[in-house]
Amino acid sequence: MSEQESLKSSSARNRGGVQRVEGKLRASVERGDYYEAHQMYRTLFFRYMSQAKHAEARELMYNGALLFFSYNQQNSAADLSMLVLESLEKSGDKVDDETLEHLAKLFSLMDPNSPERVAFVSRAIKWSSGGSGKLGHPKLHQLLALTLWKEQNYSESRYHFLHSSDGEGCAQMLVEYSSARGFHGEVDMFVAQAVLQFLCLKNKTSALVVFTTYTQKHPSIEKGPPFVQPLLNFLWFLLLAVDGGKLTVFTVLCEQYQPSLKRDPMYNEYLDRIGQLFFGVPPKQSSSYGGLLGNLLNSLMGSGEEEEGEEAQEDSSPIELD
Repeated sequence: MSEQESLKSSSARNRGGVQRVEGKLRASVERGDYYEAHQMYRTLFFRYMSQAKHAEARELMYNGALLFFSYNQQNSAADLSMLVLESLEKSGDKVDDETLEHLAKLFSLMDPNSPERVAFVSRAIKWSSGGSGKLGHPKLHQLLALTLWKEQNYSESRYHFLHSSDGEGCAQMLVEYSSARGFHGEVDMFVAQAVLQFLCLKNKTSALVVFTTYTQKHPSIEKGPPFVQPLLNFLWFLLLAVDGGKLTVFTVLCEQYQPSLKRDPMYNEYLDRIGQLFFGVPPKQSSSYGGLLGNLLNSLMGSGEEEEGEEAQEDSSPIELD
């Protein structure tokens, strides 16, 4: 037997063993022996992990969590979900779409108000950061945003859309958010916040997509440009100016639209950062903000860990993006 055939045979045996174990555990859960089944799952997890069978451990915990969720055993399901993450953290496996979809599935089944869900998503995002920066993998953020949107948790959904690359999905969510929760006179402010925040995160493409999609699909916005709302015209000009990179254009634009920009005190904070990123404006000698806003940024950017703190301060301005 060749080495390749031997590996295939070994993998098939392992898979068969996992299936037999899963069958016994499923029968235990179906009988209502939840505690016993939960403890057996944990025992098998640590046995597999001690043998470096990370994939088998992960598959068993994932399927076990789904089974417990189907019987509304939230605590047991959440515990096995955390063990899925533990197997990922210890295996060193690379981030892939299937794994991200599995994590998002587990998140979607958790009680939205449970502390376990908060701990799970924080740890999942941190793990997913291994392949694409500190803020978490954009695909995972997109999947989380879609789940939260379905739950009508628009504020949290917006946060995750900001860290995805799905400007179109973000815009569609914001149209619903504005229509369901906002005042008629604020339709422009919902998209303004998103456009400015995307630009602060150096994501020009999503900023343009969210603006275009939102203004085309919102039922209370007349077709433009130009638009009836001055703030929308400002955003349109700003997106054009960002491509050109001319400081004089940016400066005049901000001066001309100050009445609109004063509607939210954060707009000028965002624009200070945008000026630095796209128009070569030097950072302020002494920041006029910090304190609470700085703490919010640290929380948002995940820079609470000491080894990441300095770098996060260099890359980001203390502005609130939640």
